[in-house]
Amino acid sequence: MYQLLDAVPDNKIAYIIVYIQGLMIVDREVPNKDTVAAFEEGDQMLAAGSGQRYADSTALFADLEA
Repeated sequence: MYQLLDAVPDNKIAYIIVYIQGLMIVDREVPNKDTVAAFEEGDQMLAAGSGQRYADSTALFADLEA
């Protein structure tokens, strides 16, 4: 293992460390069925070109507060 790490250039070793750390994360959150359904609905709206579109965040928040 150490021979492999010694072969990695110093400017790339951080990428290897981050990758190995990512392998150790096992408690990743999995979206529930409602979240997956919302993602699918959003994808369908994008594909169909439907849904409300906003040019700026002020109009979006005004509608959300109404």
